[in-house]
Order: sequence, then C-alpha cells, then structure tokens
Amino acid sequence: MINWQNIRVSPDGTQFLLDGKELYGKKFSEVLKFHAPGLAPVRDESGWYHLNAEGKELYKVRYNRTFGFYCNRAAVVAGTEWFHIEEHGKRAYAHSFDWAGNYQEENCVVRNSDDRYFHIDLNGARIYEGSFVYCGDYKDGCACVKRDGGLWRHIDTTGNFLISAEFLELGVFHKNYATAREKRGWYHIDRTGKELYENRYLAIEPFYNGFALVTELNGSKTIINESGEKILGV
Repeated sequence: MINWQNIRVSPDGTQFLLDGKELYGKKFSEVLKFHAPGLAPVRDESGWYHLNAEGKELYKVRYNRTFGFYCNRAAVVAGTEWFHIEEHGKRAYAHSFDWAGNYQEENCVVRNSDDRYFHIDLNGARIYEGSFVYCGDYKDGCACVKRDGGLWRHIDTTGNFLISAEFLELGVFHKNYATAREKRGWYHIDRTGKELYENRYLAIEPFYNGFALVTELNGSKTIINESGEKILGV
C-alpha cells in the first residue's frame, strides 16, 4: 500500500515520484499534488481526472479541468460549468456555478451567472442570503468580502459583519491581527478594527511570530513588532 503523503510531483510537473523514483510508469501532460483522502488531479490526452495513490483512475468521466480535494470535495470544470465532486467521484450537489473555489473550513466561495460571489456549504447551499462583488476564503471563521460600494469588510460564517469598520483593502485575521489599507496606506488592525499603530506603509505582511515585514512609503523594507516599533531594516 502506497502512502499518498510520501508521493511528490516531479520538477517538470508531469509525473509522480516516490523516494525519487517514477510511479505508475507514465508521464502525464500535467499533474497536481495529492490531497486527503489520497487523490490527485492529472491531465493526459483524454482530459482531466483524479488518480488514487495506487495510480488508478477514480472515475471514467473526463473534465476540462480538475483541482485538488479539500474537505473531501474537489472543484471540476465540465464545459463552462463549475461544481464539486465527492471523494467517490460523484457530484456533491446538482447545480453548477460560473466559477468555484476550494472548500476551506467546510465552506467554499463560488461565483454565479450574475458575477456575484458568495459562500456555499458542503451540500452546495448558500450559507447566507447576501452576495458580494468578491469574497475570499474562510480562515478561523472569518472571510473578507468586497461590497458594492467598493469597500471591504469581514464577515462570519452566517454572513454577518464582524466589525463596523470598512477598508480599501483587507486581509483575514492571523493570530488576532489583520492587514488593512486606507487612503494613507497599509497597516495592521485588531479584532475590533482598531489600528495597532499610527504609521502607514506601501505594503505589509501578516505578523510572523510577533514581527512583520513592511515596505516603507519610500520603498525600503523594515521589520516591525506588534506595537509598530521598527526593529531593523532588511
């Protein structure tokens, strides 16, 4: 029995390797890495489909595109229709979308024929009534959405706004802090929407173990701590 977690994609992205040796005795046009429960998207002359760790196809159907499994669901494209299949290769729900993302925390971003974004559950049902110009994935029960007015807010898994503040751009919370942008530039906020410091930057990254890389307005790079103090230039 092959442990799918030990399988790697070759540097050219055309085959699978185990301990550096070619698996399955075949090169593909393209392969993507294995995801739980041990399935990988591949493309050959017949189209896109999924393989299991033994190199056997999951189903006979071929798609225009297949993606990896997340929460035991994989996004696939049939013609112009996007939907998800389950780990046995069957459709997870009957309807289709104009685009579909990958499931995160058992919810997934999709786009309908009106170019509106919203989230669905594992059965393909909306998890809230509203829709947005754009949605991001959920992380720790929070997602970023762009509203019709052009500003961004955080929502929870019921579609309710987490805080009253709106922003020009916005990131999800990471270790209780999120990246945000206003007219003066980028900065970090806490879970109430309060700024952590007064400075603004051209670009910033989330905090990594208490420190973040930021780009000053003059283009130089600096490391700051969670109080906004400049630690060193890099």
